[in-house]
Amino acid sequence: MSSESRRKLLNAVTDLFLLDADPSEESQEHYGDIALRSLPHLDAEGRREYADSVAATATLPRPVAVSLANDTDSEVARLVLRLSPVLTDTDLAAIAISQTQAHLAAIAERARLPEGVTDILVERGDSTVLRSVSGNEGAQFSDHGFDRLLQRGGDDAVVGDALARRSDLSPQRAERVLRIVEQMSDPNSEATSHQTAMMARQARQQRREVRLLIADLQAGARSLDEVVTMLAEEDRAFHLAQVIAISAEVTTEQGLRVLMQRDVSGIAVLARTLGLGKDTFDAVLQLRGRRLYFKAKDIEDDLKAYEQLDMATAERTMRFLRLKTKLS
Repeated sequence: MSSESRRKLLNAVTDLFLLDADPSEESQEHYGDIALRSLPHLDAEGRREYADSVAATATLPRPVAVSLANDTDSEVARLVLRLSPVLTDTDLAAIAISQTQAHLAAIAERARLPEGVTDILVERGDSTVLRSVSGNEGAQFSDHGFDRLLQRGGDDAVVGDALARRSDLSPQRAERVLRIVEQMSDPNSEATSHQTAMMARQARQQRREVRLLIADLQAGARSLDEVVTMLAEEDRAFHLAQVIAISAEVTTEQGLRVLMQRDVSGIAVLARTLGLGKDTFDAVLQLRGRRLYFKAKDIEDDLKAYEQLDMATAERTMRFLRLKTKLS
């Protein structure tokens, strides 16, 4: 069979597989076998097209996800490494140890990164990886990993600025970052030193602020629409994901993943079940547009689709997502 024939077959079987929101183990095993037999016979473009279509699929058989994530073509692996909920921390660590800098850069953009994976990225990553992981609010750092990041990226102003802006730094780590950034600055430039201190204070202030916002929501002092709109307009994606996740009773990782993945359906379902209004969801779409470089027409179409989204369908999807959260 030709590569094109295999591509069409795999796409057709995939469409059927994805119709079932909760496939049986037998169904997953059969689908995985077909996919793994087909992938080696596809050209790079065919593999990229397939990988992009299933990257965020929670029911994708793990061997298929691992195969795609290890593809020698980093463009095939990129979205799977960024979005796949199927890959385990062990899978990510093995890939981070053995694959290219492009693979590492994709891993560094995941919504959540445990300390073990972050340690490898910091040790092996080039400047692009270090810059990405230092600004990723979902990345957790061990003491050793944080020390290595400062050693390897401490003379990079982008890394320093990204760390200074993080909202999750302990006071001790924030003080160390501030000292390093100040050392890189012109000692005669009071403006540069002042700006660095301002960034560190802003990160700490935003961390306190989001805790207060969540408390206000739980006490009924603020509406969810008000808080979501404010965070979206201020382009605070991580804090927005925290608020949405707590309100929807899912993990922050799941909230950030649906917020920042290219497919809008996940965040649309979440927003609909939370009862977010049209204007609020428009603010969320505008944030996504800035981060993911969507065209104005795409945002307009997504907003129209949101208005037509059936609440019953959205609630069924959310019940399934919450059940998975409780079982994990």
